[in-house]
Amino acid sequence: MRTTLPGVELCYAVKANPHPDVLALLVDEGASFDLASPGELDLCLLAGARPAGLSWGNPVKKVTDVRAARAAGVTRFTTDAPADVDLLAREAPGAAVGVRLAVGDDGAATPFAGKFGATEDEAVALLGRARAAGLEAAGVGFHVGSQQRDPQAWARGIDAAARVAARLGGHAPAELNLGGGFPTPHAGGPTPDVTACATAIRAALARHASWWRPRLVAEPGRALVGEAGVLRAEVVLVAERAGRRWVYLDVGRYQGLAETEGEMIVYRLRTPGRGGEVGPVVLAGPTCDGDDVLYRHADVRLPLDLAAGDVVEFLGAGAYTASYASVGFNGLPPLPTYTRPDTHETPEEGGN
Repeated sequence: MRTTLPGVELCYAVKANPHPDVLALLVDEGASFDLASPGELDLCLLAGARPAGLSWGNPVKKVTDVRAARAAGVTRFTTDAPADVDLLAREAPGAAVGVRLAVGDDGAATPFAGKFGATEDEAVALLGRARAAGLEAAGVGFHVGSQQRDPQAWARGIDAAARVAARLGGHAPAELNLGGGFPTPHAGGPTPDVTACATAIRAALARHASWWRPRLVAEPGRALVGEAGVLRAEVVLVAERAGRRWVYLDVGRYQGLAETEGEMIVYRLRTPGRGGEVGPVVLAGPTCDGDDVLYRHADVRLPLDLAAGDVVEFLGAGAYTASYASVGFNGLPPLPTYTRPDTHETPEEGGN
């Protein structure tokens, strides 16, 4: 990402994979961090991150969140609502504030559906409100939705941010946050690489470069860690039901595979030791919850000789798995994580 987006401050989205080894490695690489809770703040500090490299990217904050961040030396916050601006003015006077725009997220596997973001008119007003309250109205930004497969989504976001900046004249924000959403390869269709996204970003920035050259920030999460992880599941049961072959695993939506909801993310699968003829399956998790079905409609095919005790590996599962796992639904333990920083070996035990 540094090669394709030179000069962009990369703030790793901690929620993608908060494992201490991952954070420590990124600290060593000089990354900044995008965080959303006191828990993530503590993890970053324990990993050795500098407070100056921490940005509170969640626009939904408690008073205690802001106080904890301020006490730790965090001075950068994202906002998208008047009440939140007022909260920051009270609890973090003088802090640098970036306003998050609501932009189109068509093409994303998991869009935000209006949960976050201000309109362009609202963004102009929020930046003015922040300035009047003594905050540094430092930036404007957006997020194009998670696992965004359309590189032009970033171009559209940049154009929207530029319209806001133009309306502010001499108070144009000095920072542009490109958000996250950079995709990783999964099944279910072609996925652009980071280079394609960067090309669209550079072209859009060039359209406004004659009058606006903001400092650039991005918040990659999945793109940095997704391909680093393999989730290993064990087959518990294979059964025929109403003419369809069901394969039940010991890992499901409550053990880290939450992004299979609505079959939005279809992982690439591997079956070590089984390489014969394959056929379509319904893939399900182990719990007694009827919603714990991973793939009912996607064209998922597994070896016909697959049996209880065999292993099914989910590739590209380094992001949003262990951090999504429940702490004990149906009495099942959280998903364990094993790191092998010096090898590419697969752990002998199950887990992520």
